[in-house]
Amino acid sequence: MKAGIIGATGYAGGELVRLLMGHKEVEIEWYGSRSYVEQKYADVYRNMFEIVDARCMDDNMEELAEKVDVIFTATPQGYCASLMNDGILSKVKVIDLSADFRIKSVPVYEKWYGIEHKSPQYIEEAVYGLCEINREDVKKARLVANPGCYTTCSILTAYPLVKEGLIDTDTLIIDAKSGTSGAGRGAKLPNLYCEVNENIKAYGVANHRHTPEIEEQLGYAAGRDVVLNFTPHLVPMNRGILVTAYAKLNQVKKADGSMGLPAYEEIKAAYDAHYGKEKFVRVLDKGVCPETKWVEGSNYVDVNFIIDERTGRIIMMGALDNLVKGAAGQAVQNMNLMFGIKESEGLELVPMFP
Repeated sequence: MKAGIIGATGYAGGELVRLLMGHKEVEIEWYGSRSYVEQKYADVYRNMFEIVDARCMDDNMEELAEKVDVIFTATPQGYCASLMNDGILSKVKVIDLSADFRIKSVPVYEKWYGIEHKSPQYIEEAVYGLCEINREDVKKARLVANPGCYTTCSILTAYPLVKEGLIDTDTLIIDAKSGTSGAGRGAKLPNLYCEVNENIKAYGVANHRHTPEIEEQLGYAAGRDVVLNFTPHLVPMNRGILVTAYAKLNQVKKADGSMGLPAYEEIKAAYDAHYGKEKFVRVLDKGVCPETKWVEGSNYVDVNFIIDERTGRIIMMGALDNLVKGAAGQAVQNMNLMFGIKESEGLELVPMFP
């Protein structure tokens, strides 16, 4: 199978290259990068010296569609939508790592991203590529919207309890922290070493553009609209997302007919029902809190919870590597499903430590 990557020199694109180089069924045909055309890919990423001999090519999606079976677009918002057409989708499958096809409402997308959507006719067809939830739809898709890193961690952390009606979604608050690679490889003042080192800061408070994506997907699980608070933070590390989410527990009917808060075993059963057979979601043992270090460099998501009986709330926690399960790894997982390949192929990576 042949793959092409547009945006191969960004952090997510670079991680796609790393993962696909270890994939038994895929050969990378096209290293697309508008900024580095004709430069050796290994000169951009020196870790690829004597591993990748190819030169960077342009971002001609029409030409690329004639040469490969799947195209990954690891590009800024609006770019993939501006190029998409029936001709391309008739020849090749597309996995878009941007937000262009994640949100089903065009007005919501345009409000939160501040740009006009260039190909709204494909939004309904596009499958939201969160494999653990939409696996069967992904298998049949020709256009997949690869979820964001914050959203993947936030949704998977809370999904079982939202789906089973165990929490009051009107009280849901998500606090998330990310390593700096989540902001991309471009030179930006807020991401300079002196700005980030020895510092932690909230940003996008009450207006981060991953908010409607989380609300939409959890709304499908709840069967009604979900409105929540989402606050991201930047922390001085390269990789990782840590989500801590809070919500009021709904009362459930007990064996004696009385109403009360669900016990640990009932909450754990909900997580096990949804994730017990999942390769890449690990529900941790009682009392163990997820840490970014234990998923670094892997496609795993670690989740767990603690019930606060004093307040009647539950604290849900999740951790993943934002460049793997939060971006490139999830894209490869989607590709495997779309082409009938073993879902874990190229992704059976043991987390790195230290």
